[in-house]
Order: sequence, then C-alpha cells, then structure tokens
Amino acid sequence: MERAFGTINALFCQHLPGYTGSDVTRRGPDAEQEACYSVPHLQDLLDEWLVHYHHRPHEGLRHPMMPRKALTPNQMWAALIAVAGHVPVPLTGHDYLELLPVRWQAITASGIRIHHRTYDHDLLAPYRGQPSPHTSRNGKWEIHYNPHDVRLIWIRLPDGLLTEIPWIHRDHVHQPFNDRTWQHIRTLALHGNHSDAEQHEADLANALDQLMRRVHSGHATKTEQTLLARTATVPLPAARHPECATGPSADRPAQQDEDDSIDDLDDLPDDDTHPAAATGFGLYDAYEEANKW
Repeated sequence: MERAFGTINALFCQHLPGYTGSDVTRRGPDAEQEACYSVPHLQDLLDEWLVHYHHRPHEGLRHPMMPRKALTPNQMWAALIAVAGHVPVPLTGHDYLELLPVRWQAITASGIRIHHRTYDHDLLAPYRGQPSPHTSRNGKWEIHYNPHDVRLIWIRLPDGLLTEIPWIHRDHVHQPFNDRTWQHIRTLALHGNHSDAEQHEADLANALDQLMRRVHSGHATKTEQTLLARTATVPLPAARHPECATGPSADRPAQQDEDDSIDDLDDLPDDDTHPAAATGFGLYDAYEEANKW
C-alpha cells in the first residue's frame, strides 16, 4: 500500500496546483498562492488518471508463459480471469446497508440523538445506557445512515445484524430529507427557545413539514425549492418569484388551510405526476448480462 501511495504521489498528486509534498523540500515555491481544485474535481481527475494507470506496464506483473514481459494491470486481469473465471453476484439489500456511511453513537435513555434528531424503538430498551461490545470505540454503538434520507438509521446490535431504528417524528415528515435541509431548518429556529429539547425537536419537525408543503404547492422560495430538489421522488413545482403579482410572497410562507398537515397528500387527485425515473446504477441482473455474452 505504501508503494501504491508513492506511485499516486509521484505520477498524479505532484502535478496538481497547490501540491505541498510530504515535507518542505518537496514543496513548490508558491504552493499556497496556487489555485486548488475542489474535492469533486479532484475525484474526477483521479478517476481519469486511474484509467490510464491500468494501461501502464507494471514490473511486478508477469505471466508464467511470458516472464520477460511486464504486463499492465488490465492485461494481468484478463490473463487471470481466463483461468479462474468470474461469477457475478448481485448485491442484496443487506449489502447496501453495510456499505452506508458509519458513525458511532451512545444509546441514551431517550434513544439515539444525532444533530437534534432522536431515533428510538422498543428494541433499544435492553441497551439504554449500556456500552457496546466495541471497547475501542469507548462503548459507542455502530450506526449506519443514509445521507440522502435521515429519517432512518440502522444500528448493529449484539446479534451482529443491522436493525432499523426510525426517527421519532418520521410519521410527521413523509418525504426524504438530508442533513443540509435539516440544518437549514435549525438555522431558521436558531433564536428559539431550546430549553425543552423534546419540544424543540417537535418544532423543527413541524417547520420541516411546512417547508415540504410550501415546496409541494409551489409557494417556496428558490432556496427552499433547491434544498428539496435533490431528495425529491417526484418533480417539484417551480419556485415563486418576488415579481409575481399574484400568490404569496417568495420570502414568506403561503397562507395554509386550517389543516396544515401533509398526511392527506396521498388523497390528492391524480394529476398525471409520476415518480421520476431511477437514475444511476441499477441492480445488477446476472441473467440479463449473460444474454449479452
């Protein structure tokens, strides 16, 4: 691994602006003054570099029938796959949970608290206030979470399995939201009364409910519409602009009916709005793939 990191530094990192090197003797003359790439841009550049790296001969890759010729990683892979074969195995739902980001949290008397959200279930009763088997983590428990939908978390209990634990206000907020949206709601309530943690969390959940209603009805500001666009499963109405003569102002919530809950959204008449088509990587189908061979 150290050799691999050295190769990445020598063939990729040192050619980037702002590269400081492993010590001052390898630092450029004005590294601090050079423009730096963003992390997503760096990831794109690294991915492109890796494509070329796999076509670069490696002195440690030799075929028994051609011991004098250094092979590229792709050539060595092709030689080995012809001998060992390849069995594609699709990921299960459990595998996807295992691949989610991990954080470590304590189980308190009220449940699991993350960013002023409480996750609780009766299954946690025997473990409240108890340390986890992971002594290296100071007794905290392994938590898996979905960054794009924080209404649920999964905790690894002593049986070794990941168990779903819901947010206590999940039934009040029916649509996915991420931490960025939650932080926006917390910022708006920054000057409120936080002495009662339970009431404060309930107020935040209600504010999030109101935000989703405004976005769904098209009465949200452009900022609010953008916040939910990344996690929405249906097309969202365009944000209202201040110059519109009719309708509510873009900077203040629309006047709602007496019943301001979104519980009845499922009962709205069908307006030919359907969930957006799934994008990105779908579930791998080995049988469908085999038909292409």
